[in-house]
Amino acid sequence: MGQAVVRARVRTSGLKAKQMAKLRVIVFGGSGYTGAELLRLLALHDDVDVVAVSADRRAGELMDQVHGGLGALYPNLRLQRIVDIDVAMADLVFCALPHGTTQEVVTKIIDKVRVVDLSADFRLANTETYAKWYGLEHQAKELQKEAVYGLSEWARGAVKDARLVANPGCYPTSVQIPLLPLLAHDLIGREHVVIDAKSGVSGAGRSLKDHLLFNEVNEGFAAYGVGAHRHTPEIAQGLMAKNAEVSFTFTPHLVPMNRGILSTIHVAGDHQQIRACLLDHYADEAFVQVLPQGHTASTSHVRGTNNVRISVHEEHVSGRAVVVSAIDNLIKGASGQAIQNMNIMFGLAEDRGLKLAPLRP
Repeated sequence: MGQAVVRARVRTSGLKAKQMAKLRVIVFGGSGYTGAELLRLLALHDDVDVVAVSADRRAGELMDQVHGGLGALYPNLRLQRIVDIDVAMADLVFCALPHGTTQEVVTKIIDKVRVVDLSADFRLANTETYAKWYGLEHQAKELQKEAVYGLSEWARGAVKDARLVANPGCYPTSVQIPLLPLLAHDLIGREHVVIDAKSGVSGAGRSLKDHLLFNEVNEGFAAYGVGAHRHTPEIAQGLMAKNAEVSFTFTPHLVPMNRGILSTIHVAGDHQQIRACLLDHYADEAFVQVLPQGHTASTSHVRGTNNVRISVHEEHVSGRAVVVSAIDNLIKGASGQAIQNMNIMFGLAEDRGLKLAPLRP
């Protein structure tokens, strides 16, 4: 709260940045990795003031006690309990809370403030599908009906005026960005799509889990959630939303690196037509880069950025191609896309606060 400055509240989207007072932003769930990335990136955003951060189990602690190093950006800010924060003082709340807890929180605040939710609680339009895959009955079914699925490059119009934006998951982002244009133009077969995806360990969150200990992960490489990963219905929903029922196999793997997702997608189609389509569709997009022939997308080239890098390759089997997509799971797969959606909601340039060079090496 030490950084709070009295400023005019801004509610109207579509205003030019130069006409706006700084947006007053609250982060719920500031102790996790996505919360930390939100805070790091928001500190670089010239149009934002972070006025409060919650972390119920760490309430009362200074930022540096929770995320070493971030204290230099927020030297006087102490984490609070959600119930002690007045959301009415803010223009936007980012919810980086665990799945299953966000519904109740958002229901209580949505009439006072706009929300970007980074959990899975409002991503699935069908609440029965949510209950099946997450093992919880949805507690905000009416609110779910108005939630906008915020795949930024594909949902700008809806995001702009939304009260509640459901930020996409990391794997679904890495898959939908390359596949949606191809399905829209009928350039790939809708059967036998194979999605072979790998993620860094930060995708599992910050809580202590035996199978994520250093000695369990280091020098190992394993599939997980085989045939049952929770992002499967989100991928299916996104691909079918373009009137394209797709039969796909999705298998995620855990890689002993901190961050990044690489999705290697095997499809039926002509690799030259696929590359041409992606180049044309994303020609004017700030964060999507379609690589020249002979180049291969790599997580090391997107680490620390909001970028999606896509490469297209000819398969040795005639008539098939391989599409490779690389993102940073914590940024384009979470906090960066959340800020991109915030920028859209309040009429700012989408790359505001997100002009990030990859971390090298």
